[in-house]
Amino acid sequence: MDLNSASTVVLQVLTQATSQDTAVLKPAEEQLKQWETQPGFYSVLLNIFTNHSLDVNVRWLAVLYFKNGIDRYWRRVAPHALSEEEKTTLRAGLITNFNEPVNQIATQISVLIAKVARVDCPRQWPELIPTLVESVKVQDDLQQHRALLTFYHVTKTLASKRLAADRKLFYDLTSSIYSFACSLWNHHTDTFLHQIYSGDEAAAANSLERTLLSLKVLRKLTVHGFVEPHWNAEVMSFLHAIFERLKQFLQCSRSIRAESICRDRLEKTIILFTKVLLDFLDQHPFSFTALIQRSLEFSVSYVFTEAGEGVVFEQFIVQCMSLIKMIVKNYAYKPSKNIEDSSLETLEAHKIKAAFFTYPTLTEICRRLVTHYFLLTKEELTMWEEDPESFTVEETGGDSWKYSLRPCTEVLFIDIFHEYNQTLTPVLLEMVHSLQGSTNIENTNAILIKDAVYNAVGLAAYELFDSVDFDQWFKNQLLAELQVSHDRYKPIRRRVIWLIGQWISVKFKSDLRPVLYEAIRNLLQDHDLVSVLFFLNVYLPVDDFEFRTDQFLPYLESMFTLLFQLLQEVTQCDTKMHVLHVLSCVIERVNVQIRPYVGCLVQYLPLLWKQSEERNMLRCAILTTLIHLVQGLGADSKNLYPFLLPVIQLSTDVSQPPHVYLLEDGLELWLVTLENSPCLTPELLRIFQNMSALLELSSENLKNCFEIINAYVFLSSSEFLQMYAADLCQSFCELLKDITTEGQVQVLKVVENVLKVNPVLGPQMFQPLLPSVFQGIIDGERYPVVMSTYLGIMGRVLLQNGRFFSLLLSQMACELGQELDQILGNMIEMWVDRMDNITQPERRKLSALALLSLLPSLNSVIQDKFCAIINISVEGLHDVMTEDSETGTYKDCMLMSHFEEPKTTEDEEPPTEQDKRKKLLALEDPVHTVSLQQFIYEKLKAQQELLGEQGFHALMETVDTEIVTQLQEFLQGF
Repeated sequence: MDLNSASTVVLQVLTQATSQDTAVLKPAEEQLKQWETQPGFYSVLLNIFTNHSLDVNVRWLAVLYFKNGIDRYWRRVAPHALSEEEKTTLRAGLITNFNEPVNQIATQISVLIAKVARVDCPRQWPELIPTLVESVKVQDDLQQHRALLTFYHVTKTLASKRLAADRKLFYDLTSSIYSFACSLWNHHTDTFLHQIYSGDEAAAANSLERTLLSLKVLRKLTVHGFVEPHWNAEVMSFLHAIFERLKQFLQCSRSIRAESICRDRLEKTIILFTKVLLDFLDQHPFSFTALIQRSLEFSVSYVFTEAGEGVVFEQFIVQCMSLIKMIVKNYAYKPSKNIEDSSLETLEAHKIKAAFFTYPTLTEICRRLVTHYFLLTKEELTMWEEDPESFTVEETGGDSWKYSLRPCTEVLFIDIFHEYNQTLTPVLLEMVHSLQGSTNIENTNAILIKDAVYNAVGLAAYELFDSVDFDQWFKNQLLAELQVSHDRYKPIRRRVIWLIGQWISVKFKSDLRPVLYEAIRNLLQDHDLVSVLFFLNVYLPVDDFEFRTDQFLPYLESMFTLLFQLLQEVTQCDTKMHVLHVLSCVIERVNVQIRPYVGCLVQYLPLLWKQSEERNMLRCAILTTLIHLVQGLGADSKNLYPFLLPVIQLSTDVSQPPHVYLLEDGLELWLVTLENSPCLTPELLRIFQNMSALLELSSENLKNCFEIINAYVFLSSSEFLQMYAADLCQSFCELLKDITTEGQVQVLKVVENVLKVNPVLGPQMFQPLLPSVFQGIIDGERYPVVMSTYLGIMGRVLLQNGRFFSLLLSQMACELGQELDQILGNMIEMWVDRMDNITQPERRKLSALALLSLLPSLNSVIQDKFCAIINISVEGLHDVMTEDSETGTYKDCMLMSHFEEPKTTEDEEPPTEQDKRKKLLALEDPVHTVSLQQFIYEKLKAQQELLGEQGFHALMETVDTEIVTQLQEFLQGF
């Protein structure tokens, strides 16, 4: 691409590409895409975006195309890679000057220079860093800023490389420029402080921007540029200087207007100082040892004493608390139980921590956390009054909550209490004892203090296990506080019920559950939304190991009804999801006993599903509820089909966008629907059309897909297979070409189940798969679990469809070009040899029955394998025969004569419709209807009649005498 002639054309097309008219925009984008691989295109783009006289939008687009081109074509190994000559020209052009006037474009240029540096610096671009270092020294404000911006992005990018060779290069780079970076930062910092104290806020804002950028550079160099930074005096000097600079900057904040740009940048710089310390601690904990004392003194002083009043701001407090927490929790600072196994560095750090965290210091931190930082603010109380549901969501984990001060204080409290629980337990218990009895409802501060203390007791529940008699506290104080109905007592009611939720899995007697259920019911009846939601957010019946259904049943109707009303009343998606989750847990716990009470929920869910069309996570919660509903309703779930089946259809249709969110739960719902279905309906059969695309996905959901296919087989094999067997067989053939061993077994188990349910039509429908199974047997498949399944399939064919087995044997002989008897002999020999691969007793008995079904026979191959067949049969007898202690005779323990409805205890789930179908199927299965003992006797008798006494005696002599003795013992009485 000729630069002079092409510039005008490219400029014109870029201009068209900024158009809002799609008729102009689309052709321009196509043309630019074609030029991406043209030599010289990126040189033209460079000329365009560095020409400040052109339209800003065109220059912006040019720099974006240039940046994308670096990602795709800069590396030498990339398809259509840029030539070395063009790259040399581009590198030189990128750092010719740093005078871009538009901030957004300047940032993009800095980023793309960093992208090139990631690949080429320093080997192919040794002049980059020296050029940047010289450029940040110039007096021109714009050039200095742009060079510093680029210096930061290059440093950030090079610091992120992780290969050993790249790390070494970055260490070398850091060593060469660290002193300069420190002096640069100090210069800009001193300039800013001088300007701010002299009242020149506009100039100070510019200097502060340079301070921020130079500090960002130093952060990357300090954290990632040294192997053992504590041996470098300049590094440690810089880190120690941070504390003084922080004090200076915090003092500056007093004199800067809250709404000014300078104030915003100042706070960003203050936060960046703390990030340097946090990153350094994270990457170099032992190098940080020299900073532990000062970090703790600084953080505790500003966060927990009057020193911080008027200067600290929320994000700074969060950062300081994070610094304290990281020091307290750091495993590098924790000695081993055996002190001699600890390093000297660890012992030194632990000694510094222990010297700092004295009893007075810990007590003050604990008290300040609880009585200052845990207190509900006026804003929170106002929000509670105006929008209680939003307040609950925020307090219990909303998106903004995770970035706010409250969770940070609570996490710090938990970590410090865990580390120093022996010291802090008496302090917290003293605070609790001082609050015994009811609190004056007129004293708002006393109520807020009690709320905060109860919060602390809930957070420290596990640490206080041996120190608090929670059952007595519940009976003597907390229960009474739940019953105070005054409006001003709401914070205490909310906190008490939350506190119980925290302790219920730690220490709460089962006998007290009915009293608790009564209290929750009262809160629901009083429409105390916040209190109920706070409890539900920490307590779920499904997670409660002490939950007893019999205790809950008297409250089931009222609780379920009130929870359903709550579900209708709340409006926020997160709240509805959680209430649904609790309802699901209740249904799961009480199972079939929920049936009389779910009518209202069943009627409401279709409306909620429709309303949640744009809220896929809420739809996931609805799916989970439906799963438990279907399990609770059992066969009666068929009444839900008009709503249920379209939901399954949508959730499992991979052509529909929502499947990304709904598929996993949708498949589980599909499965439980089939398991509990009393019969196959046309609509239920039609949904299976979704399965072909699901099998093509070969995702982690494949196991569920196979279980669904099995469920259809058990539900109505003939109807199902007539419609889908051909497609299913084709999908299985494709899957088996590229699937894990576990997946292969899942496919084969489906085939095995088909043969079990439909031994006549099954082999014909899955005929294309059976030759590979036969081949796998004679080849001696190396995976035992696969071989076991192969033998299970072939055992079904041989035992239950001998005619088809003969056809398959003939087909294999033809395909392999071998004699039929030779193929049969090889199969029997490998079957016997790999019998130990079969671990399931049912399959072992099936193998014995299948091999015995070859008898009686005059075939020389079968007679040659007679000894092996008898050996397998006797092994089978050992597996299945049990001795009757009264009669002394043996009986086959796998025999089933009639179907009995299993008796279930209260804690057991009742059998599903599929469980019943499997039981009925077992009554037709030879494994459970044919006595192996009887079968052996009949086959041997038939073989004896066929060969005559002498011939049969000769055949029996091929069997080991010990095996014959065992066989005779089993066949006594025949």
